Amino acid sequence: MSKFTSLKGLVSLVTGGASGLGRATVERFTKQGARVILCDLPSSDGEQVAKSLENCTFFPADITSEAEVKEVLKSTMTDYKKLDILVNCAGIGVARKTYNIHKNKPHPLDEFERVLKVNTLGTFNVIRQAVVLMAQNEPNEDQARGVIVNTSSVAAFDGQMGQVAYSASKAAIAGMTLPLARDLGEYGIRVCTICPGVFDTPLLAALPQKAIDALTSTVVFPKRLGNPDEFAQMCQTIVENPYLNGETIRLDGALRMI
Repeated sequence: MSKFTSLKGLVSLVTGGASGLGRATVERFTKQGARVILCDLPSSDGEQVAKSLENCTFFPADITSEAEVKEVLKSTMTDYKKLDILVNCAGIGVARKTYNIHKNKPHPLDEFERVLKVNTLGTFNVIRQAVVLMAQNEPNEDQARGVIVNTSSVAAFDGQMGQVAYSASKAAIAGMTLPLARDLGEYGIRVCTICPGVFDTPLLAALPQKAIDALTSTVVFPKRLGNPDEFAQMCQTIVENPYLNGETIRLDGALRMI
């Protein structure tokens, strides 16, 4: 069987893998026979999640740190000798309007900076270092050496009030997709981005139920929250379909936020 037509035996790094969409991806990939490195903050549940699964190892890191990501990739080469797949799920959000007239306060600059640093810079920091490992892989008949899947959001296109920082960070990830695919194509590395809608994750659960119900009501069909495993299934599809490249894919039940 050709490389990348199945997850079996492939070495995958999943950032933000301790919860939500990242955890679902870790769980699906291990069930499909991949060997998975779960990367998340030291304070996360990453170690417990990894211990509950077969063929999964927890390597803690802050994705915004060049040194910590480098250490994760060094450990990956020591333990697994290669890296085939990178799935970037790590990210944060903040709900803040550009200006609060009642308090006469603009959006805090440090909050905006933090969201962009984690979501955009962090994603790129992992990519730029991971491709060094992928480029060393033995290519298959398509000259394929690796696959990168990034996580943007429908907020990149339909950002709501209070999402200016989050939308900007996710739009940047979507905007990186094609240039990354073009940069890395000569080395046999594909790049795609998934833009999830409203999914049943801890991040969404932190919202008031009224807000969750309002978001769910705008999904066209199926009229429910997305299941995190449906995101993981799309990650698997991207890996296994060798002609998917440079694409930004909405996974949202035809949701359009207003």
